[in-house]
Amino acid sequence: MSAHPDAVSHGGRIWQVSPRDPGADTLAREARIPRIVAQVLVQRGVTDPDAVAEFLSPSLRGMHPPEALPNAVEAARRLAAAARDGRRVVIYGDYDVDGMTATAILWHGLKLAGAEVDYYIPRRLEEGYGLNMQAIEQLADEGADLVITVDCGVTAVEQAARARELGLELIITDHHQPGPRRPDALIVHPTAEGASPNEDLSGAGVALKIAWAFAQQYVRPGQKVSPAFRAYLLDATALAALGLVADVVPLTGENRVIVAFGLRHLLETRNPGLNALIEVSGLRGKRSFDDYDVGFRLAPRLNAIGRMGHAAVAVELFTDADPQRAHEIATQLDQLNLERREVQEQIVAEAEKMVVAAGYNQDHCRGIVLAAPNWHPGVIGIVASRMVEKFHRPTVLIASQADGGQGSGRSIPHFPLHEVLRNCEEHLISHGGHAMAAGVRVHPDQIEAFTNAFLTEASRRLTEQDLQPRLRLDDELDLGELTPDVVDWLQRLAPYGPGNARPKFATPVVDLVDQPRKVGNGQHLQFSVRQGNVYRKAIAFYQGESYDALAEQRRVRVAFEPIINDWNGNRRVELKVSDWQAV
Repeated sequence: MSAHPDAVSHGGRIWQVSPRDPGADTLAREARIPRIVAQVLVQRGVTDPDAVAEFLSPSLRGMHPPEALPNAVEAARRLAAAARDGRRVVIYGDYDVDGMTATAILWHGLKLAGAEVDYYIPRRLEEGYGLNMQAIEQLADEGADLVITVDCGVTAVEQAARARELGLELIITDHHQPGPRRPDALIVHPTAEGASPNEDLSGAGVALKIAWAFAQQYVRPGQKVSPAFRAYLLDATALAALGLVADVVPLTGENRVIVAFGLRHLLETRNPGLNALIEVSGLRGKRSFDDYDVGFRLAPRLNAIGRMGHAAVAVELFTDADPQRAHEIATQLDQLNLERREVQEQIVAEAEKMVVAAGYNQDHCRGIVLAAPNWHPGVIGIVASRMVEKFHRPTVLIASQADGGQGSGRSIPHFPLHEVLRNCEEHLISHGGHAMAAGVRVHPDQIEAFTNAFLTEASRRLTEQDLQPRLRLDDELDLGELTPDVVDWLQRLAPYGPGNARPKFATPVVDLVDQPRKVGNGQHLQFSVRQGNVYRKAIAFYQGESYDALAEQRRVRVAFEPIINDWNGNRRVELKVSDWQAV
């Protein structure tokens, strides 16, 4: 490793460059892959040569059967019985992408089986997250016989009791943190009802397992799943891939298999809604889809309707919308996403000023709580994430109203929000979530007390080192090691996400060949670097404001992701710059 391994970079981060693992050379030789690829695989925990092929070419054989998910088969059996008996089934979904896609997965299966099925999606701002009492009573009044939740419900103890009083059969499918008490219902969950080989399934992943078991209910002895159900399950993998990526679950093991296969099938989906969404997102004509397309192109448009309107419209897109209606809905989602971005950027600017004014960015302060009456409650979760990125402190933003405030929190490692909020709950109406993201409701007159309690928890739990952002890099590479063939191999490690981050590397000290240039209306920087006789072009997206600082340098170290620039058949390796260190 070169000098300055612990130096703070221009971006204010400490680089953590993984040392070269001796096992990588052995893995490269035995698996017949480039050493750089072997180094990355070792960092991801793949050390067995036999596992390399499966990692590089995921197949559905890597999925666990429905029987491995507690109660999935029983839930499918009950749904099949309801379909055969003509009972009315209602799918109660969540308003995020995971909930939307999970709802659509089960809806299509039940429709294929001839069931009388409908769905209910709560309004985010009026009803809030999860199974609510008023909705349960409304569904009973409207003649529902069986309600199955997706992506919610594992903490709905009182609601489940009310459903039983009303004569509703209730099945809960969820993946969120269970509470100390379980609802009185059949529960399908990766951890709440027993051991599961994949504890990180999202709501859509759970729905996919139930769909698989449901299709098996219609298989006659000695036969395979019918062509119609097989086609349905293939489309279901594409929907599940959207849910898994959007919900930011670990993309390891089975989850990685589902997403890899679902992304491939997305190219040939028959779903009019998916095709319309692909069209308005500017992705038509792509030869392949990746996790970036889902996370930054498709999912934001879907989430926009949940944040700015009613997510039931997005579920309609994926369920009973014909091509014309699908185009109308997709266009509406695209417009709402533009509005969401405008509102979001306004709140980001306000919140950043408030952080500085309150001194939350000072060394002595280890958390952030902000409240404002004009903030849109559907957007503040995204803004909280932006505050964490910029200030590297756990953040709760509250849209305060006279009758109560809605808040969203985002966290950093070593600060589990669900535990922290439990210690602050005397000041809250309600709260829920997991370690890295959570929601709260709070009376306006309790915001100050909650703020003090939250900041006390931050001071008690977090150290100065916890507040220092770090950039984890897989190796230090000479520029000459980066060939198009090696980068092609690295790209086979996709799809990327938690547990399988995009490979990033550090250069040794390299020379800046020329002055950087501002491109893209001044937002980005373009420059070239040299190591010996090897030159590489580099692009630093959204780092235009660093022009003066970089222009003063002659030698730097660069943190980067290698990419291929394919122009007129000429393929060359370039550096997508994440950060740099002055030398």
